Amino acid sequence: MKIDHTLMVQGTTSDAGKSVLVAGLCRLLHRRGVEVAPFKPQNMALNSAVTVDGGEIGRSQALQAIACSLEPHTDFNPVLLKPSSDTGAQVIIHGRAIDAMEAQQFHDYKKVAMDAVLQSHDRLKNKYKKIIVEGAGSPAEINLRENDIANMGFAESADCPVIIIADIDRGGVFAHLVGTLDLLSPSEQKRVVGFVINRFRGDIALLQSGLDWLEERTSKPVIGVLPYLPDFYLDAEDAICTQQFTDADSEQLSVVVPVLPRISNHTDFDVLRLHTNVDLQFVSAGQVCPPTDLIIIPGSKNVRADLQHLIENGWQEQIQKHLRYGGKLLGICGGYQMMGAVIHDPDGIEDTPGSIDGFGFFDLETVLEPVKQLRNVSGVFMHKAFSGASLDGYEIHCGRTAPVGGAVYDALLQCSIDGESYTDGVVSDDGQIIGTYLHGLFDKPDSANVLLRWAGLTDDYRVELSEIREQQLNRLADMLEAHLSHAFIDDLLDSHSPRGE
Repeated sequence: MKIDHTLMVQGTTSDAGKSVLVAGLCRLLHRRGVEVAPFKPQNMALNSAVTVDGGEIGRSQALQAIACSLEPHTDFNPVLLKPSSDTGAQVIIHGRAIDAMEAQQFHDYKKVAMDAVLQSHDRLKNKYKKIIVEGAGSPAEINLRENDIANMGFAESADCPVIIIADIDRGGVFAHLVGTLDLLSPSEQKRVVGFVINRFRGDIALLQSGLDWLEERTSKPVIGVLPYLPDFYLDAEDAICTQQFTDADSEQLSVVVPVLPRISNHTDFDVLRLHTNVDLQFVSAGQVCPPTDLIIIPGSKNVRADLQHLIENGWQEQIQKHLRYGGKLLGICGGYQMMGAVIHDPDGIEDTPGSIDGFGFFDLETVLEPVKQLRNVSGVFMHKAFSGASLDGYEIHCGRTAPVGGAVYDALLQCSIDGESYTDGVVSDDGQIIGTYLHGLFDKPDSANVLLRWAGLTDDYRVELSEIREQQLNRLADMLEAHLSHAFIDDLLDSHSPRGE
């Protein structure tokens, strides 16, 4: 098996392990000195990142770029879909939002989107020795095969080999793999060069008869069986991860995040999951908010609809009760917009044109505008309650927020971009409520600790997110080195030294 330049990882289902396998292969190759880049033709996700060229891509591709020691770039994810309803999404091409489309509109638009995909792939081919590509969902979705750009449609256009990964922890792994292969066209089946089985627990000897049957049935090799990794952390692509690393014997700060129907960039709270002194709870907007020290209203892809959902489920009253009992409230991006007096969407950027009254904690007016703010930001806390701590964050939003009726509030942050300074966010007069457009508030230990002290935690604990991410990427690469076929790794490296199987 010769892998000349591009290798694609497709999965039998969503969450089969495609993102993680691509990140691990990228780190494995990078450690071996190979110039490698990640690529995902089309992603659908509400967790996104700002790129070095001023665009927006899926967070999984930003993580995969880190695995390659690269700055995230729009070519790594040329088509990003950010759902704003059950049938519609904002379409982002080469990092820039071009339009909101219903599902049928985008289906018809795929021929145009494929041009953007191939342009990005060509640029990467000219710059990197290897490209590791992540598919989306499953290639066996019969209703989505026409004009496909996310899976086999791309693989056929780029003429690249494919490996298929399946998650054995969910059960039915052999049916998933055989069924997926059988639903592919003959030319697509031919380019599948092997299978990977993910998240295996137990005695591998008990699986061997199944592996033998699979290889005989399909005439395709099993490239590797990857073990389940306990306490494994990497940035989530889209699904909310509730795994925590809390120390039950330490002082606890309780934090509640309501899960909005269109919650976005909930990776803002990864540090809180990893913090031994924080009990983080994601609470459905339809549930009653439990007693807590801090409520964080997160970002949203459809701010007016998510605000309406919170109001209809009694969260305005629940938050007011929380504040009366001395609790703290933080709004981030869309959550910050909700905390104001009114949100206007005159052009229907996120939904039908219209306005909605906010929670009214601040006399602020937000107007959603067609041009999205996309920027990586450095900042310093201005308010005396936060000790001048510094932070690095990013902005992804369509709105502009300003005081109305002569209202004046203390700014939360002094920010800078390319030498230009501006203020961001607000602090209530009593210091109980803060809001900001910046994502990534908790990613650096200094900013995380001043925010958690403000919320009521007295003990400092440094969660070095970047160090944890590096450790986990190397752990993942080590696991792949140990459990993938040596012949496959040699072919991937273009190295044919006799290592044996």
